Amino acid sequence: MSSYQIHHETMLHLLWGLPVLGLVFAYAEHRRRQALERFAEAGILERLNITIDPARRRWKACWLLLGCAFVIVALVRPAWNLTSKTVRRQGRDVVFVLDVSRSMLAEDLVPNRLERAKLAILDCIETFEGDRVGLVAFAGTAAVKCPLTLDYGFFRMMLSQIDTNSISRGGTVIGDAIRCARKEVFDNTNRSYRDIILITDGGDHETLPVEAAMKAGEKKIRILAIGLGDEDDQRVVHITDPKTGRKQVIQHDGKRAALNLNADILRKMANATPGGKYLNVATGMIDLDRVYADLVTSAEKRDVEAKTIKRYEEKFQIFLGIGLALLVIESLLGERRKRRQPKETAA
Repeated sequence: MSSYQIHHETMLHLLWGLPVLGLVFAYAEHRRRQALERFAEAGILERLNITIDPARRRWKACWLLLGCAFVIVALVRPAWNLTSKTVRRQGRDVVFVLDVSRSMLAEDLVPNRLERAKLAILDCIETFEGDRVGLVAFAGTAAVKCPLTLDYGFFRMMLSQIDTNSISRGGTVIGDAIRCARKEVFDNTNRSYRDIILITDGGDHETLPVEAAMKAGEKKIRILAIGLGDEDDQRVVHITDPKTGRKQVIQHDGKRAALNLNADILRKMANATPGGKYLNVATGMIDLDRVYADLVTSAEKRDVEAKTIKRYEEKFQIFLGIGLALLVIESLLGERRKRRQPKETAA
């Protein structure tokens, strides 16, 4: 390995211009000398008061050429003193498990629960630094919509396509969604650095969600459960018909469906995992980015990647400083001789 490095080797070709410039100066000096010789032959030179000093002019040319040479070397960006630095990137694996059942179209959150949840997830993504993120959507079944990735742009694209038609079967199978995230999204490595952020407005007994959460807890997966809706009162859920634009009530088996949040199940799910937490948003704001900052970024993180970067220290500043100093000196030098003061004659 070489003990130095240059970043713009092609800039060295500019040095070929310096001999050409030197020849131009020499030719100009030669032409001036020939002109003076013609004046001398004509007897005019003695009558002229020539104050230009050829030696000073040659020094100015030397300073100019030398200054340009140093500036060109600076443009090459020379570097030496090889140093090594290890850069570590840390992060966690976070899977958003999002309820996309029709009840998420309820407009007690503006514009509706589902869109508000998606906006909250987008805000949360803005705080991510090195965390892999995945997405599972569920209603009557669960499906992986985005595997774990560091490509946040791809995640945002997949999230934007999520709606109540993403899952064809109606219902709320929270337990199956947790199992889907555990088995199909998380890998078997880095067991201490995984989170599930569950966002739902319903309850579920048939798919044994608490047991699913306990299995996740055994794998050291933490569940942060966020409940949307009122956990005390059963309310009729109004949605806007996309075809007519009119408000209507969600119906089940021909009857108005009155839904409420089963917060007890969500609490038990969160408590079944190490460090799990339940947050009841109800019909308020979903401040998911703050939740993530408080609960996830403060937790232990795994080393996602470690790289050893070797680089040379750039030293172009030295050559640039010297080159500019030489050019300043050249500009301050004059070409004229110093005038001698006439001697005073005695009275």
